[in-house]
Amino acid sequence: PLSASLTQNTPNPFNPRTTIAYVLPEKERAVIRVYDASGRRVRTLVDGVLDAGSHEVTWDGRDDHGHAVASGVYFYRLEAGHFRDAKKMVLLK
Repeated sequence: PLSASLTQNTPNPFNPRTTIAYVLPEKERAVIRVYDASGRRVRTLVDGVLDAGSHEVTWDGRDDHGHAVASGVYFYRLEAGHFRDAKKMVLLK
């Protein structure tokens, strides 16, 4: 891969889980976090050094403590090297 990328989650809207795909151009630390509409961190999905290439992670609609979150708009953000991108997703129950 020539550049990092973050795709829209599928399905969106979702219930009870959704998949987030992303690409890393080289082996590097990647962090994907989910935030609620007010900007509070809800869940850390990825935090570690990953190989270059395509990756996927699934979010089950739960916070870092294992509690189901409410229906609503959430944002997920990928940080890897100098790359930063965020997308919006909707959880419908």
